[in-house]
Amino acid sequence: MKAHTKETQATMTPQKAIQFLKEGNQRFQSNLKANRNLLEQVNDTSEGQFPFATILSCIDSRVSAELVFDQGLGDIFSVRIAGNFVNEDILGSMEFASKLAGTKLIVVLGHTSCGAIKGACDDAKLGNLTTMLAKIKPAVEAISEPQDKSLRNSKNLEFVDNVAKKNVALTIENIRQQSPVLKEMEDNNEIKIVGAMYDINTGAVSFFE
Repeated sequence: MKAHTKETQATMTPQKAIQFLKEGNQRFQSNLKANRNLLEQVNDTSEGQFPFATILSCIDSRVSAELVFDQGLGDIFSVRIAGNFVNEDILGSMEFASKLAGTKLIVVLGHTSCGAIKGACDDAKLGNLTTMLAKIKPAVEAISEPQDKSLRNSKNLEFVDNVAKKNVALTIENIRQQSPVLKEMEDNNEIKIVGAMYDINTGAVSFFE
């Protein structure tokens, strides 16, 4: 499989980009990698890059976007931060990726049993981590069940995963509200902004469309 070129990127649509990622995740789950020569792709991309998607995911060592979607060099922009939320710098990176570099899709990828989500659920305090987890707290507060405080913590994995899904949805809302550039591109059907969840038990990615 060759690296993407200006021509292949130009033929890409938001829906086609989603399909590419879905097919890649199916290959990953089946342990059937696309036939690609990474060193050849180093050469192919040495004078330019033409990725088709931008993926915001967690720093979790089990959730490498390139691996779980079976993508090669030059295929995707990968933004990683614990809890997959956005701030000014991440939004600026996304605007570069979409408006200037031509990606057609933004995916906010959460995952099951997320440590950052667990930390927010437990109201963990530790240096700069405290400030970071505060950005995830709105997702914790948005999940009303269970009401019993003794069940609203990291030991309740169903609660943790529900918070993770809500965090993906709120992150997408924040992208649209805080980036007029990306909101306009989505309104014009130039890009699509979607959420997804990665299951650490199966390797499967479920898209929220």
